[in-house]
Amino acid sequence: MAVVALKVIITKDMDPIKLFSDYMKVTGTPTLSEREGSVPELAGKRLGVVNAASWTNLWSTYFGQKMLPGVKILNTGNEAVQLNFMRAYQQGETCPPQVNIDLFCKYAEDLYRLYQVDAILISCSTMNRAYPQVSDHMKQFNVPVIQIDQAMMEEAVKCGGKILIVATHGPTVKSTQDLLMETANRLGQKVDFAGATVETAFELLGEGKIEAHNQVIADAIRDAMSKGTIDIVVLAQMSMSVFAFSYPDPVKTFGVKVLNSGETGFARAGEVLSAQN
Repeated sequence: MAVVALKVIITKDMDPIKLFSDYMKVTGTPTLSEREGSVPELAGKRLGVVNAASWTNLWSTYFGQKMLPGVKILNTGNEAVQLNFMRAYQQGETCPPQVNIDLFCKYAEDLYRLYQVDAILISCSTMNRAYPQVSDHMKQFNVPVIQIDQAMMEEAVKCGGKILIVATHGPTVKSTQDLLMETANRLGQKVDFAGATVETAFELLGEGKIEAHNQVIADAIRDAMSKGTIDIVVLAQMSMSVFAFSYPDPVKTFGVKVLNSGETGFARAGEVLSAQN
């Protein structure tokens, strides 16, 4: 996989006014006012999200607002983090690099010092290896840290049976599989899983072809199911959560649950925030 800078593809048929209008409807501009919501336990809460790249801020903001009404979402992260672990993965070095983990600790502390967030969510699956150090680092501020894939992995393990892990980004695969095994060991259960990596979907996502991205993932799920029994599917990255837009009822479509961290991860963050009351 070649390491390249993110590129913007501007086409003649793109409507920039609609693009910016839709984007701003999701993100809004910064305001000191608290968000209005329908869940009293979440009113006034602040969730700091540590991303591995700024482009995923849209995912964190969208799913954060969807799953956590009333919570103010504060994002941090930049493309250099993702490019660095992509480079390390390509060159066979430790992935993610320690400098990335150290930076995640700093990002989490910055979010607290700047705006006193009530909890931190690590949104990157490749960077789930940073969770122990970030969690320990934030204990000095009494701020809990959540790894976005943890709730999803717990549900998959408790389901039992054969788990299919679908990834679209090579560096994520080992981190995701390691987290699954660690979760199973912590819960005292054995797991049987298969993996499918479809990097074509990641390329399509980068081109803004969301429906095609979702179709490639759906094809991977169906292909795995044609080769043997699959009892539950795990989508390895938050970016893959857009799959739910095309397949809102996966049980009806595929016969099994298809878990995405955009929903399960932010739902877990809501549990953590609610418990602070």
